[in-house]
Amino acid sequence: MAHVEIKNLYKIFGPNPKKGLELSKQGMSKDEILEKTGNTIGVKDASMAIEKGETFVVMGLSGSGKSTLIRCLNRLIEPSFGEVYVDDEEITKVDQEKLREIRRTKMGMVFQNFGLFPHRTVCANVEYGLEVQGVDPEKRREKAYEALELVGLKGYEESKPSQLSGGMQQRVGLARALATDPEILLMDEAFSALDPLIRKDMQDELLMLQEKMQKTIIFITHDLDEALKIGDRIAVMKDGEVVQIGTPEGILTEPANDYVRDFVENVDRSKVIKAESIMRKADAVVDTKDGPKSAVRKMKNENISSIFVVDKARKLKGIVDIEDAMKLSDKGEKSIESIIHANYPTAGPDELIIDLLPRATDAKYPIAVVDEDNRFLGIIVRVAVISGIMGEGGNNDV
Repeated sequence: MAHVEIKNLYKIFGPNPKKGLELSKQGMSKDEILEKTGNTIGVKDASMAIEKGETFVVMGLSGSGKSTLIRCLNRLIEPSFGEVYVDDEEITKVDQEKLREIRRTKMGMVFQNFGLFPHRTVCANVEYGLEVQGVDPEKRREKAYEALELVGLKGYEESKPSQLSGGMQQRVGLARALATDPEILLMDEAFSALDPLIRKDMQDELLMLQEKMQKTIIFITHDLDEALKIGDRIAVMKDGEVVQIGTPEGILTEPANDYVRDFVENVDRSKVIKAESIMRKADAVVDTKDGPKSAVRKMKNENISSIFVVDKARKLKGIVDIEDAMKLSDKGEKSIESIIHANYPTAGPDELIIDLLPRATDAKYPIAVVDEDNRFLGIIVRVAVISGIMGEGGNNDV
């Protein structure tokens, strides 16, 4: 089961939510329901499953319902209809005492406006959740110091929030959420109040922290670039509805409708599309034990001037040129070992196009895509990089 699962969730503000639900199910628009009943559809029939350790971004413009949705997950806003599960426990049905326990132990939340107590020190702010839990003062201080070190604020423990920059204050808010070691981290527009440079730093910091923590993070943003940068998957919302859920690449390359297509139209694809998406599977390889005649024949059959060399485990050993192989063949040599070149570009499958551009521009050979064990996965030629940036595919037709 997913770590967090949302099923057919509605939040309807107003005097008669049941009437609003009925009209919504009949296909009436948000504006029509408001005019007819005085009810506002905040979230409409939202369903999604969020896996353990996933960074799941909910993105949309102002009024799309994204902040309402995240607050329904810990019932800071009570859902009108539908179900929310954490593991196998239905959050929408637990009593207030159990809900408080879940908020204290399973869910941490980071808000846009920091929400720090100005009269408390940084350490005392971070301790707050542990204090509410009744943790021993010495133990909670220890945990607060650990959380502050984790977010890069070692040495600022006894400062006051007013002595810190906006970015540092947001780190305090993040440390406070992490100090209780929650399984799930809810982040509602957490970086949107920061200036662009500090915001970028916080995004990078979150990505690095997530590598260590592997928390389930549900992150709300109106910024598409931010969503594409940090999300493992993204849910796009409009007028309370989830209109598409997918990976950053999927959202960018296969938008579900015109709304999403318009949203992603001006995105710099080179910062989102990965090597594996523009890679061409390369079945034409030679084994280290193959001779030059075999290498020449394969290159001629594929109409290529060089070919990668792998061993039996398909680990990459190098590349050979057709001219060198033909010379060896004419001499009657049986091995290609002497002509294997080691000077060729490589890339991991998750590398972004923007990082491949210098290699694609300067390289004599195609880029070899290899996994972490140096197993050969495929090749990327220069035209595929250009096509990937332009949004023209290019992975199989080069």
